[in-house]
Amino acid sequence: QVQLVESGGGLVQAGGSLRLSCAASGRTFSSYAMGWFRQAPEKEREFVATITRNGGSRYSANSVKGRFIISRDNAKNTVYLQMNSLKPEDTAVYYCAAADTYYITGQRSYEYSYWGQGTQVTVSS
Repeated sequence: QVQLVESGGGLVQAGGSLRLSCAASGRTFSSYAMGWFRQAPEKEREFVATITRNGGSRYSANSVKGRFIISRDNAKNTVYLQMNSLKPEDTAVYYCAAADTYYITGQRSYEYSYWGQGTQVTVSS
């Protein structure tokens, strides 16, 4: 199992940038594909981005494509979400997650076994 802790959330102006980090415990971080999801109040949790175990492939939701970049540093047991050109509709609690299955789409919550506590991102207009 793996423990995940997100950080880096906060309040930013529309058009600004923010980088989220997710630190993972354990020595098997490279065994997990990683993902970022977000959930606004009274809304369903939605997919944001995913990255393969070695960081070789990435995929992001259409709503953030071209603005958000997911990356990972396996030596530091950390996955990142660089968020640029932020919009008020990006406001949500952001969660990182780890998947212990090799073959996943990365886009569905049920594909992930482990979740962080979430970090709040608020974008003002």
